[in-house]
Parts: sequence; C-alpha cells; structure tokens
Amino acid sequence: MDSIEIVLAMLLAVVASAYLVRVLPVSLPLPLVQIGLGAAIAGYTGHGVQLDPALFFLLFLPPLLFLDGWRIPKSGLFRDKGIILELAFGLVIFTVVGAGFLIHWLIPAMPLPVAFALAAIVSPTDPVAVGSIASRAPIPKRLMHILEGESLLNDASGLVCFRFAVAAAMTGAFSLTQASLTFVWLVGGGIAAGVGVTLLVTWAQRWLFRHFGEPAGSPILVNLLIPFGAYLAAEHTHASGILAAVSAGVTMSFVELSGQVMATTRIQRSAVWDTVQFALNGVMFVLLGEQLPDILHGARVSLDQSGHLNPWWLVLYAFAISFGLLALRFIWVWTTLRVTIYRKSLRGVDAPKPPLRLLLATSLAGVRGAITLAGVMTLPLTLPSGAPFPARDLTIFLASAVILISLVMASIGLPRLLAGMHFPEEPAEQQEEDMARREAASAAIAAVERAQMEQLQGGRDADMYPEAAARVIALYQHRLDTTAAVDDEDVARYRKLDAAERVLRLAALQAERRTIFNLARHEHISDEISRKLVREIDLVEARHKH
Repeated sequence: MDSIEIVLAMLLAVVASAYLVRVLPVSLPLPLVQIGLGAAIAGYTGHGVQLDPALFFLLFLPPLLFLDGWRIPKSGLFRDKGIILELAFGLVIFTVVGAGFLIHWLIPAMPLPVAFALAAIVSPTDPVAVGSIASRAPIPKRLMHILEGESLLNDASGLVCFRFAVAAAMTGAFSLTQASLTFVWLVGGGIAAGVGVTLLVTWAQRWLFRHFGEPAGSPILVNLLIPFGAYLAAEHTHASGILAAVSAGVTMSFVELSGQVMATTRIQRSAVWDTVQFALNGVMFVLLGEQLPDILHGARVSLDQSGHLNPWWLVLYAFAISFGLLALRFIWVWTTLRVTIYRKSLRGVDAPKPPLRLLLATSLAGVRGAITLAGVMTLPLTLPSGAPFPARDLTIFLASAVILISLVMASIGLPRLLAGMHFPEEPAEQQEEDMARREAASAAIAAVERAQMEQLQGGRDADMYPEAAARVIALYQHRLDTTAAVDDEDVARYRKLDAAERVLRLAALQAERRTIFNLARHEHISDEISRKLVREIDLVEARHKH
C-alpha cells in the first residue's frame, strides 16, 4: 500500500508542479520544480522507491520516444538532415569518446567501460527540457527544429552506445568487429520492427473497423499500445527496442496522412497523448528527486572507494563533466559549421556566418533530461559473478547532477545570450499555409457544388440547397480572397480583418458556451445535450485560437 501511496503522491506532485511554476516569484524550468517536489516526498516518506531497471525502461522510454518520432516536424527534419545527423550521430560518438576518457581521468576508480557508459547516457539531449526553457528565451524556430531532430535520433544512438558500454563492463571484453555487426542488426532490426508493427497494427485495425465498426476508445488504446508492441518485438529478436519505438512513431506520422481516422478520435487521442507525455516526463523528474537521497548516499560510498573523503569532490566531478560536455558540444558545432561553410564556398555559394552568440546558444541548449534519467536507472544492480556493479550509485548521481546543472545553465544562460537578437521570419512556412488554405477552399467549393447538384437531382427540399450552398461557398470564397496573391498593404489589411473577426467569433463562442451552461444548470436542457453542444463550441474555438 505504501508504494501505491507514493505513486499517487508523485502524480499529485506533477500536477502541483504545473501550478507552482506559474506562481513562483522566480522563473524556473518545470523539471527543476518537479525534482524539488520529488526530494520533498523522499524527505516526508523517509525511504525511496525500489526500482526494477528493466521495468523502468519498458514503462517510460517507448511511449516518450514514440511520441517524439510522431510529432517531430518532418519538413524541418528533412531540410536540415545533414546538420541533424552530424549532431545526432557524430556528436554522440565524439562525446562518448571525449567525455569517457575525461571521466576516467577524473575518477580513476571508475572502470573505463563504466566511464564510457556514463558518457553515453549523458550524450542525448531532451526536447521537453529545452521546450520548457524555450518559452522563456527567443530560440529561433529553425534551431528548435534542429534540436528536436537531434534529440529524436541521438536518443537512439546514445542509448545504443550505452548498451555496448554496459555489456563491456559486465563481461570485461569488447570486440570492435562484433560490436559493429551487432550495431548493424540493432539498427536494422529495430527500425524494421517499429515500421512492421505499426503497419501491421494499422492494417488489422482498419480491417476490423470496416467489418465490425469502431468501438469507442478502442483506437486510442491501440495507439497507446503500439510503442510497447514495437519495443517488445524488437527486444525479443535482440534488436534495438529504442529504435523500434522511434521508427514506430515516425511511421505513425506517415500513416496519419491517409486521413482515415475520425476527427473526434484525433482530437481525443491528442489530448490523451498530451496527458501521457506530461505525466511520464513529470513522474520521471519527480522520481529523480525522490531517489536523490539514496543516490547521494551511494555516491559517497563510491567516493570513499576512490580515495576522496571530502563530499565536495562530488560537486567538483559533476561540474567538471558538465563543462566538459559543453566544451565538446561547442567544439563539434563550431568545427562542423566551418566545414559546411568551406564546402559551400567551393561550390560558389555564399554562406553567412551565424553570430557567436547563436553558436553558444546551440551548445548551451543541449539540455539533458528524461532519456538520460531513464537510461541510467537501467544500470544492472550486479555483475554476472554476483558482485555489485562498479560505481553504480556514483554513475547515477553524476548523470542526475549533469541533468540539474544543464537545466540551470540553460535556464540562466539562454535568455541572456539570445536577448535582443532578432531572427527573420520563415516566409516559406506562411506561403505553404496560404497555399494549403487556397487548395482546401477550392476543393471544398467544388465538393459543395457537386453535393448541391446531387441533392437537387434527388428532389428532397430542392429549394433549400441553392441558398445553403451559397452561404457555404461564401465562407470558402472569403478564405480564397484572403489568401490570394496580393500586395503587402492588402496582406496587412486582410491579416487585421482576420484578427478582428477572430476576436468577435471568440466572444460569440464564449457567450454561446455561457448560455448553454446556464440552461443546463437550470435543467432546461439535459447534461448529454449540454456536453454535446459545448464540445462543438470547443472544437470551433480551438480552430480559431490556432
């Protein structure tokens, strides 16, 4: 019963953290608040939660990686694929090697494979942590897309390197040839498992829906289970469950383009996934805070074994590793940028050099978070011989400290680095949106005209359809007029008209909602009808707010 109460307390802490960040006089990233609440829970209960590493990995990572793959902007991912791949794979290997030797040099008592494991697990960046800071700093949209793409792929590469390092620590042996072959299978098998499971489940689901209908809630539950199915399928074939979850999410984003899911299902599913993401990320950071007292105690024991009796060495190690990671990231970003500019100059392309502040911001934005925490918690408790895994608590402590330090440095440094910088708008995105609206409006007008002719031929209420069609077509004609190719003055005027219309529509919708709630309170309409009407208003309001 105590375990259930602690889990409920952690969920309540996640809810409370969302309000605390709004009322605190000091602006803090959400993960830091959640870590503090977790430490408060640990102080109150007096004992930590006992974690099974394999179970922890299975419960937290697949849905988070799946959602990252599903929601990442594909246009930005493919446009900047060269930069993203350099950061997601090249930088990870560079970080594992550089930081691994640095950690082993700092802490000789930590075996080299364990040092490489720690370097590997702190190499992936976390988009959720960056996003919580981005709301307080003017990070350019394109840079955010690059950081999101990097975090999607470096989760996989960092965790695969972590897996190899842990295996070397467990067996005491490492073969580059065997590791290379294993890596090929891990990557190929993992991607194939993710794509295969997603396509198979989607096909089976559609077949069942066509023949037996769509039960309420079933599509959402199936969607929630896909990342776990992909992960387990890959793990059973000794492939990478991490890559399986990522590739399942990317595949799901393309499956969605078929448009065969009902609109209400999409809306409900989006809300469910938002809740799952918020809860899982929040619980992981609360859990980090809750584990800190035990982690700190175990780290001091490991520190004693290294010959340093002063606990301040822990702080020194944590800051040295954090600044080492920052330096390695800056060196990689600066070097690859110089190489890219040089290659473009050879082709006769004039590539402007970004300001130094932007390079520093790119380096500082490499915030560690949930993936690092989830991965380091999976360190084995014992070696095959039964002996304790070497420096396990110290490794977990240092990874946790790196998360905290990177969050604090980014939350303090990014707003100051980017303050006063002005970044150009992305005109291509607005052009794409205007084009999509024009095409959609033209298709809608053609569909209305066809439907009108069909209804007129059917003879049912024929006199009603011309007037109704004219009203619907007028709505879409207005959209065509406001997105047509016009000069800058007309564009500004139409934008102002749209903004004014949106204000009026939102005011009208709020009045509608208040009236319906009032009717329901006085029992003039049933709860069922009020919920239906309010939902319709909510959907329209959501469309006008975005």
